[in-house]
Amino acid sequence: MTLLIKCMYLPFSFYSRMVSPAIALAFVPLLLTLIIKYRYYFVLFYRAVLVRIWKDCVTGLSREERAFQYVLTNSTPGDPDSILDAFDYWCSKVEFISNIGPKKGKILDRLLLEQSPLTVLELGAHCGYSTVRIARALPLGARLYSIEMDQGNAAIAEKIIRLAGFDDDTVREQEMVTLTKSPLMQTFCSVISLFLQVELIVNPSDEVIPRLRSDYNLERLDFVFMDHWKKCYLPDLQLLEEYGLLGKGSMIVADNMLFPGAPKFLRYLRKCGLYEWKIHRAMLEYSRGIRDGMAELIYQGIK
Repeated sequence: MTLLIKCMYLPFSFYSRMVSPAIALAFVPLLLTLIIKYRYYFVLFYRAVLVRIWKDCVTGLSREERAFQYVLTNSTPGDPDSILDAFDYWCSKVEFISNIGPKKGKILDRLLLEQSPLTVLELGAHCGYSTVRIARALPLGARLYSIEMDQGNAAIAEKIIRLAGFDDDTVREQEMVTLTKSPLMQTFCSVISLFLQVELIVNPSDEVIPRLRSDYNLERLDFVFMDHWKKCYLPDLQLLEEYGLLGKGSMIVADNMLFPGAPKFLRYLRKCGLYEWKIHRAMLEYSRGIRDGMAELIYQGIK
């Protein structure tokens, strides 16, 4: 009986050994097609994930800390353009960080110059790249409130903001006024306060937005830049609406609409009727072959 079973199994085993390579070979063209089609995503995964894990282990520093060290040694303090250039080089040639980057950054620059906003909210400072990019384009007397929930990233962002010369903590009008009662010095302090442009707030956006009016005396936001967790885009936009922080003509710019994307946010824009909006199409920052875009929204008010 055992011999009979073995005899029956032998042809099947031989057939299996013959068919398996054939099946494997049949999948080779499909595998090659997928590799070619998604090659840019594989490169992005390698640069953004694998390189980061390896360097985290080797250096004992976070990716953001490594970026700051490079920027610190390869830029000119007080020169925002130099700092952004150093960031762009590091992110494109050394390690990937999802900043807005230079190409989409130029779109943001143009919108800021066209709007000349006086009160600006940034959701997602990360390590300070977009904060510096926004701050350098603002008119005198404007104020930028930048929210970052991650304390480690916020610490790096604060250093970058200070390096660029936009640090709100380096010179405070109230502290300077207490140094002297002289009217001349008070006038000098008022002039200096025009340059106190950036305030970094370290907390989750859904906790900060409801307190912007009470804690920061914000009546209306002229410009909002969103570049934090994409799942937060829609709830944070609705919070801004709910607390009356948007006025007719307020502009909201949201990055990464196509990759990784914010489908619920886009569906809301199509249905709510509160905004005139469009997508500025571009490639993903510091990458090739991955399509992305930024949404530009103009609040029209409740109809």
